[in-house]
Amino acid sequence: MRIAKRLQEIKPSATLAVSSKAMELRAQGKEIISLSVGETDFPTPEHIRTAAKKAIDEGYARYTQVPGLPEVREAVAGYFNKTTGVSAEGKHTIVTNGGKQALFNLFQCLLDPGDEVLVPAPYWVSYPAMIQLAQGVTVAVPTTSENGFKAQVEDIKAAITDKTRAIIISSPSNPTGATYSREELDAIMELVLEKGLFVISDEIYDQLVYPPAEHASVAPWWEKAPEQVAVLNGLSKSFCMTGWRVGYCLTHEDMIKAMSKIQSQSTSNVNVIAQKAAIAALTGPLDELKTMRDVFMRRRDLLLERLNGWSGVTCPKPDGAFYVFPDVSALYDAKRPDSTTMCTSLLEEAGVATVPGAAFGEDRCIRISYALDDAVMSDALDRIAKALGLS
Repeated sequence: MRIAKRLQEIKPSATLAVSSKAMELRAQGKEIISLSVGETDFPTPEHIRTAAKKAIDEGYARYTQVPGLPEVREAVAGYFNKTTGVSAEGKHTIVTNGGKQALFNLFQCLLDPGDEVLVPAPYWVSYPAMIQLAQGVTVAVPTTSENGFKAQVEDIKAAITDKTRAIIISSPSNPTGATYSREELDAIMELVLEKGLFVISDEIYDQLVYPPAEHASVAPWWEKAPEQVAVLNGLSKSFCMTGWRVGYCLTHEDMIKAMSKIQSQSTSNVNVIAQKAAIAALTGPLDELKTMRDVFMRRRDLLLERLNGWSGVTCPKPDGAFYVFPDVSALYDAKRPDSTTMCTSLLEEAGVATVPGAAFGEDRCIRISYALDDAVMSDALDRIAKALGLS
């Protein structure tokens, strides 16, 4: 079968590939613990589920406007206004099929062939593929564990060329949990806006920032330079709604129209039941999110205590999301010479699924999620320690 050339160099998502392999081993009767999951282990809050049931009972089953029901777009704007202090309106927003579609649509609207996008590395696995599908070029901006995997202004400045069109900022970050302070973020924004770049800020983990750190949104900069900024978010992570597939974006009204044009020719509107549930999520109480955040912070600290006790393993303390990104390269040997073989070995020998750092642009590390029960996580770490001779 002939497949389009543009897909030949695109690799499947590494995180989904790990999940698939883990499910395959489970089907063979093996007990697998997954530390690769990119979703919380908490249920969707009850008031959101109730809103979805009510929408079904009230007969919501028809097409909606492509960028979302007006009341949902207003709820998105209201969420930004409430959490970041901006004055957004529904016309500045679009509701998409998960945060991924918002990103995909943006790249398709922004990039011409050969345009460069600066992407601090480590990066989320799908950024380079989406850029490539839009015929753009990913330019990785290196970071180090010593600076918490946060891009430095001087490194960003050095990476800018006359072909640079945009930059992605992700805070908190997947896979590292790195979270920029307001001062760090503002310094980057001043530089890149002055250089005329378009800024895409992925804030999908905005409610999962651990004190004393605070979430610093790019949204105030959207208000200052709306033609150069897009802020992406969604309900998947903070609201425990990965399968509901509701993402959203705040940007200039003209960009919203362009993104809507693409969406009209691909998926049309987001599931209307999920849209009605989104209103309850975005306008409802955030108390349950605080409870979840406290649990994750405790799990993070327990995980770091174990990792830091392993000889040869180093890991900076993340301030957000629910991942750690330890450097395990000191443990590489002839059997496990890189992050991919390390993760394959841990899956097959220890029955623990992790994600290779190579998929995120950093082969010295592996990604571990702590979005699971304490006892299960402890069991997984015991297995890893035994397999690597660390216990």
